[in-house]
Amino acid sequence: MRSGPTRKQVVSDLGGGLLMLNKWITAHRNIDFLSDKDLDLAPEHQRLRRENRILKEERDILEKATAFFAS
Repeated sequence: MRSGPTRKQVVSDLGGGLLMLNKWITAHRNIDFLSDKDLDLAPEHQRLRRENRILKEERDILEKATAFFAS
């Protein structure tokens, strides 16, 4: 559930029509807006992706070494 004014209240406050407001909402519904929190997390996300890649490479090397010494 969302808080804030209803669509009818917005139309009443700003003028215009409910149909126009509904069209605007529909047109902009799928646009992603990044918050400051999301932007702050971007460097950490990049660091974690890099760390994950390195760990996968190390795991692959250890699997190959295990197979080599097991035979």
